[in-house]
This record gives sequence, structure tokens and C-alpha cells, in this order.
Amino acid sequence: MDRFSHMTEEKIRKAYEEGAFDHLPGAGKPLPPDPLKGIPDDLKMAYRMMKNAGFSPDEMDVKKEIMSIEDLIRHSENKMEKEDLGNQLNQKLLEYNRLMSKKRKKTNSSVFRKYQDEIEDKFLK
Repeated sequence: MDRFSHMTEEKIRKAYEEGAFDHLPGAGKPLPPDPLKGIPDDLKMAYRMMKNAGFSPDEMDVKKEIMSIEDLIRHSENKMEKEDLGNQLNQKLLEYNRLMSKKRKKTNSSVFRKYQDEIEDKFLK
């Protein structure tokens, strides 16, 4: 144990002996469940950092799906497949906007309008 760790442990032990921790809020109650329970230990810090920065795993998953669908649309040559992918993209964009609105964050709705216009153009032609 290095010197700093030893000093820290000593201060905590001394505070415990003096009763500094006796009347903390939540004393004697169970800890709340860990929201990152299923995440491997080596990834928990990264998830906590993302959460503190305002991102959630759900948003990241939906964003990845949106990017995958956009890539499929770009590479598809089948008109029916593109229309189906466009519908899937709209659903994912709505889901992403819903997740972001829960956090009261603005999303880039111009991107959504762009895809909406492209889909409407395809249906009208």
C-alpha cells in the first residue's frame, strides 16, 4: 500500500471511530440496485462517464441502428427494399426523438425532415 492510500485509510478509520458516519442519510437501509448490474466490470466506468455526459446505452443502441439503416439505404438498389428501410429509419428516428425528449434535449429535427421529404418524394413519384 502506498503512502497516500495509507493516509486515506487512516483518516477514514479515525472518522469511523469518532462516529462521523453514524447519522448519514440512508444509514441502515439497503443500497439502491446498481443500474449497470449486467455490464462487465471493465466497462462500468465508461458507461458511468457516458451517463454523466448525458448519454444512455438505449440512445447509443438506437443511434447505431439508425446509422446501419442509413448505410443499407445508401447501398440498396431495390426500390421496395429502400422503401421498407425508409420506414424502419423513420421508426428509429421517432424512437430516438422520444428518448431525447424524455431528457428534454433537442434533437436535430432537420435530419428527420430530410428523410421524411425523401420518403414522401418516393411515394409521390
